[in-house]
Amino acid sequence: MTSQQRVFVTRNIVPNAILRLKEYFEVEVWEETDPPSKDILIQKLQNFDGVMTEVSDVIDDDVLSSCSSLKIVANRAIGYDNIDLTSASKYGVFVSNTPGILQDSCADFTMGLMLSLARQVTRSNRKVIAGEWRFFDQTPYLGTDVFGKTLGLLGMGEIATAVVKRAVGFDMEILYYSRSRKPKLEEIYGIKSTSLDELLSKSDYVSVHVPYTHETENLIGQHEFQQMKKEAFLINTSRGGTVNPNALREALLEGSIAGAALDVTVPEPIAPDDPLVTMENVIITPHIASASAATLQRMGLLAADNIIAGLRGEKMPSCLNPEIKTFK
Repeated sequence: MTSQQRVFVTRNIVPNAILRLKEYFEVEVWEETDPPSKDILIQKLQNFDGVMTEVSDVIDDDVLSSCSSLKIVANRAIGYDNIDLTSASKYGVFVSNTPGILQDSCADFTMGLMLSLARQVTRSNRKVIAGEWRFFDQTPYLGTDVFGKTLGLLGMGEIATAVVKRAVGFDMEILYYSRSRKPKLEEIYGIKSTSLDELLSKSDYVSVHVPYTHETENLIGQHEFQQMKKEAFLINTSRGGTVNPNALREALLEGSIAGAALDVTVPEPIAPDDPLVTMENVIITPHIASASAATLQRMGLLAADNIIAGLRGEKMPSCLNPEIKTFK
């Protein structure tokens, strides 16, 4: 029934998901550590019905227009800015993501970055590793508190909501800026909807949780950094493109803000010689906010389930373009 259908997996990250796919399809896995290039993707996907992708795999119009047999792109991520959804729909290719899974892992990580920035956890650890802890002296590492401070959240989706639940435990005042009001969350947690400028000017910590779109590209730039407190910190676990990297470098060098923690960058991975990498008030992690073992497994299995359902003509658990009704 489905034995002739073929699925390409762009990384050997979730073996259980690959095993599940092999129950239904012929599966080929890209075994290299580095992701396949666009040329390789075009070459590989010529004769495949489905592909499981990672966020670093760019599935644009060039790829989609070249792969006439492709029916499903299952992104192992909640974001899908690496996929041209308009082109996919034009060519009759279903696209799916993995929502409802990673919000708690990402919220935990966001709080971890916030605490590390505030209390200089990462910086002080680097000093110990470098052999610079020679006697008891706390003064070089005096930080700021998190409890009782003001947290500003850009966006109020699943991840930001999970951050709210954690931040209330630190007795934080929580402001948020979103396209739509969340009156139920306001009532339950006492959070306040506000303008972007007011959020920036009042927050001690600004955390970005918006999807990456044309509207949110460079959402935080020079003007926004000028609105922030000099004692404030920026945390970004969304997508690197939501923050203008040149404006961020300038703000940090000029002392317009106190520091930043970035799980996402532009480009990604960030160049080793980028000034941000060596700034003592900056933490950069390699896009791992969702990388708990359990979350990784669940995301992979959901991506596999999307492919299985779609290629079997069943309803996909999380299809992003169901309006195309049926694949080509």
